[in-house]
Amino acid sequence: MKRLLKSMLIAVAMVVLASSFASARDQIRIVGSSTVYPFASYVAEEFGATTKYPTPVIESTGSGGGHKLTWAGDGIDTPDITNSSRRIKVSEFKRAMENGVDGIIEVVFGYDGIVLANNEKAERLKLSREDILLAVAAEVPKNGKLVKNPYEYWDEINSDLPHNKILIYGPPTSSGTRDAFEELVMEAASEEIPAYGGEYTKIRQDGAYVPAGENDNLIVQRLTKDPDAIGIFGYSFLEENQGRVQGAIIEGYEPKPEYISSGKYPVSRSLYFYVKKDHIGKVPGIDAYVDLFLSEKMIGEYGYLKNIGLIPLPKEKREEVRKNWENRKELQLSDLK
Repeated sequence: MKRLLKSMLIAVAMVVLASSFASARDQIRIVGSSTVYPFASYVAEEFGATTKYPTPVIESTGSGGGHKLTWAGDGIDTPDITNSSRRIKVSEFKRAMENGVDGIIEVVFGYDGIVLANNEKAERLKLSREDILLAVAAEVPKNGKLVKNPYEYWDEINSDLPHNKILIYGPPTSSGTRDAFEELVMEAASEEIPAYGGEYTKIRQDGAYVPAGENDNLIVQRLTKDPDAIGIFGYSFLEENQGRVQGAIIEGYEPKPEYISSGKYPVSRSLYFYVKKDHIGKVPGIDAYVDLFLSEKMIGEYGYLKNIGLIPLPKEKREEVRKNWENRKELQLSDLK
């Protein structure tokens, strides 16, 4: 009987051990923003080539999609890091806590500008945020009331603009770029127009605005084929495609690094990634990956990521970010309010 019991205990232990091995991972899993994707991919490739750890797996799911996947729980079957081209929302933070996530570390690693670009050979656009709002909004003011957007050509909005059909390839609702566009362009402009009665972010669905998925390279390809079309994406994709597309001048400022980092370019934002604190140590290499990402050779003034479009944080800010990471400082709900 004792021998039988011992055999049963050994069998149970082997099942538990096998289950443990099956659930463990030796490869970091990262999801999230298409804007952050090129930067994270560069770091991941360098990480895989220069350390003892395997190259992390990265999926471009959009910021919203990344937050949804990552904060679904704290288990090893969920992602370790989510990239985001906007800050985590209060609702996403609360969902993470409700789902048992044991600590979130927020990392800001640089700046980006949202670009409205068109074909390099087309006329360069000079736009205000109000022009853009009236081109993409589902409703526009007429005689003090909101009506369904009737505008088909840019010069119907502003006579100084070309007689080009309004066709905008932009980010989908799952994208952090879409969230930032709505906040920095639509909300900012609509608050100044009495007929809207405050912030307005409803985008038209009559074909003038085309959600183009999470692959910004596809938007660039469409712009090279259609001189009238406009695309919305992060500055890094403009940097990568110089000679093919050009960025619109918005309220007097070109999308240039010095204007984006100073905030003069009106559609500027910070870039983030979020680390599950409880996964550090459970999935090998997370701490080393973040250390590399935050190194001067990556995000510094002369770092590799600047060469592919990242706009670096000021030196003092970079040092602050590294210190917070070294101390594994957890994000608090009060930080988001």
